[in-house]
Amino acid sequence: MRHMGDVLAGIHATWEFDTDSVLIRFERGIRTPKLFQSLRERRIPYAALSSVTLTPGKRGTVVLRAVPRAGADPLVEAASGQLKEGCDPYRLVLPAEREVLAEYYADELRALLDPASDEPADRFLVAAPEAPMNFKAYDGRAGFDGERVSFRWSWTGASSAKWKAGDQTFKVSELAGIVWRSPEALDGYLRLLPRAAAPVDHRTGGSLGDLHGPGGSGSADGVPVAAPVTRAADQDPAAVLFGLGYGPVHESLPFAAAVLESVRRTQPAPAASAPALVNAGRRDPADIAERIHHLGELHQAGLVTDAEYTAKKAQLLAEL
Repeated sequence: MRHMGDVLAGIHATWEFDTDSVLIRFERGIRTPKLFQSLRERRIPYAALSSVTLTPGKRGTVVLRAVPRAGADPLVEAASGQLKEGCDPYRLVLPAEREVLAEYYADELRALLDPASDEPADRFLVAAPEAPMNFKAYDGRAGFDGERVSFRWSWTGASSAKWKAGDQTFKVSELAGIVWRSPEALDGYLRLLPRAAAPVDHRTGGSLGDLHGPGGSGSADGVPVAAPVTRAADQDPAAVLFGLGYGPVHESLPFAAAVLESVRRTQPAPAASAPALVNAGRRDPADIAERIHHLGELHQAGLVTDAEYTAKKAQLLAEL
């Protein structure tokens, strides 16, 4: 950067460059996405970025985008690719006549990227929205005080299964992760994943699932994680449903990111991998098939990456 305090003003946001980070300040206005207004401002360390792009935008604009590293931002991890382009907090839209200036800052940012920028971050580098937080879901009200998540059911929307279970409170230390399905998609929800003995994805705070089949338990590297999800969100007391006007992105996504960051903070570091058993013998093919089926469900739900799915499936097939 030319000097600390350089400012690049765009549409809906202003980027202020510091020695080790960029402070993104979002405007407040009727045309500014509500998510931006909810976030207000975010400080992004350069170490949290993987790359920088500058591309043509719509209607005489250019778009400067700082691409976050995988696992560096709890908001991005919680969103899991579901945000619409116009709600991407890492995009700065500028008039086309400012392209040369935008190109200068893009080059400057690229020069400041961490040598390991192409690798996933081993911890969150961007701060999550601060608790306390709450939002109104279709079937109840969700609250988070920084240590506990609470669900208080609505008599007009909650299912009989949730009423029977009663209002719920979860300590973040008892959770392995969260799943946020955008309210802008069909059947959106926020689901909490209670801990159990199964492998965890420490980059996202989400579960890799129970790889020992339904009702079983297991572990990878000795780290406990989430139990398999077997109920629909409307029947699960660890989930709240979204709907028209309920759980909007600008309320439920920052909430999910704050919970995810707290969950990650409470998770133990992965232990060293146990040595493989010699001459362990072949496994029951039906058991292997069931575990692969469950792994596929986790992959489809976004809780397992493509690489993890391929590697674990190959491992399971090798046990036949």
